[in-house]
Amino acid sequence: MTGTPAPVGRPALTRRRALTAALAAGTSVLGAGALSGCGSALAADDSTVRLWDLFSGADGGLLNDMVRKARPDMPGTRIERTVLEWGTPYYTKLAMSSAGGRGPDVAVLHMSRLAGYAPTGLVDPWDLDLLAEYGVRREDFTDAVWSPTQYEGQTYALPLDTHPFIVFFHPEPVKKAGLLTKDGTLDADAFSSPDKFLAAGKELAKASGKQGISFGYVTDTAQGWRLFYGLYKQTGGVFKVPPGGPAEVDVDRMAEVIAFMAKLVDGKVNPKRLDYAAGMASFNNRQTAMILSGEWELGTFRGADKNVGAAPFPTVFGTPAVYADSHSFVLPHHPDPDAAHRRRTHRAVAALLKAGQIWGTAGHIPAYGPVTRTKEYAALLPQAHYKVAADHVVLDPAAWFAGAGSDFQNAMSQVLQQALLDGLAPDRAARAMVRRLNTFLAKPSPA
Repeated sequence: MTGTPAPVGRPALTRRRALTAALAAGTSVLGAGALSGCGSALAADDSTVRLWDLFSGADGGLLNDMVRKARPDMPGTRIERTVLEWGTPYYTKLAMSSAGGRGPDVAVLHMSRLAGYAPTGLVDPWDLDLLAEYGVRREDFTDAVWSPTQYEGQTYALPLDTHPFIVFFHPEPVKKAGLLTKDGTLDADAFSSPDKFLAAGKELAKASGKQGISFGYVTDTAQGWRLFYGLYKQTGGVFKVPPGGPAEVDVDRMAEVIAFMAKLVDGKVNPKRLDYAAGMASFNNRQTAMILSGEWELGTFRGADKNVGAAPFPTVFGTPAVYADSHSFVLPHHPDPDAAHRRRTHRAVAALLKAGQIWGTAGHIPAYGPVTRTKEYAALLPQAHYKVAADHVVLDPAAWFAGAGSDFQNAMSQVLQQALLDGLAPDRAARAMVRRLNTFLAKPSPA
């Protein structure tokens, strides 16, 4: 396999364009010294696949376990991990190294960030025929997870997982409130409209003897947006972000969602002034019976309640939709990749995807379908109870400025906090969000 040329319509990756794209994708610039080690990694032997990722702590340990489990499926290959700091530092270094053709063989990227990388030539497309040789095919992934991987008819990301925004709950008070089904799962119908959701919160407060549902959003740079965008997509409202703007949105539906969110945290039944840590603490200390949070907190919640339950975020506004992101594998751009080594990289990533059961123990939903269809995964609780969320996930709008850790998420969350905490009227908050969105759209795309 030879290097894949840029698709028709995608600009050639000149040095000037590459640097512009890298700056936009990374938001800020690291000093030249921070890049001094990028080229040295390429000197490793041909049997080594160099992987950059942002997994430290428990997730980092699980990825190491996956590498060990994957070895029989990639004989003669060694994966060398480089772990970098999450957020802007990671994405800056990845963008700059890719722009210079000095990146690793493969890297982890939040799927919501792909719109800042694929159109600008910072990553190369995957060879689906080659992946199929190693047992990984398009049909192994849900449509909702696969769709964001595409750009101009080619596949620029391979999903490792989807990590959705869901609900966790303590089974005892939820059962006492009559909100569990006979099989011990959450009664989704009891949360299937704004009024029902708020009423369920009251029942949970009675059952717990304290308060009902916690949501930590104060000063957080993403939580408000995660809850809002998932609920907004449930309304079926349009949210289009054409380059240059203006945004095409339904302000009335935005205001409807914001009004519901404000009632959800009005302080009467559910706590009002919770930051992220306080929200988690209120749930762990059983001050609340339920929490709205990301599945990535499963380990923390399980430490406080070994029987903690979880469910996909309920469909409140009619259309199933669950806010999520996806850790994915991308191929940083190389101007003249070695065909044999690219084949080795494809095989290594396919082997990692097949080891996804290990990744699922952390709470993430493995994207490779054969993993989640096993008896072993079905026995993994509460993960198996919310795996259906992968069928309905929605990611950030496909814009170069959006995605995990972005200024865009922070800007939206700031406005939402004004509505939830300071009493800004929902219609005014919706219009303020649109103004900020149009400001981002007015900025020139690096593509």
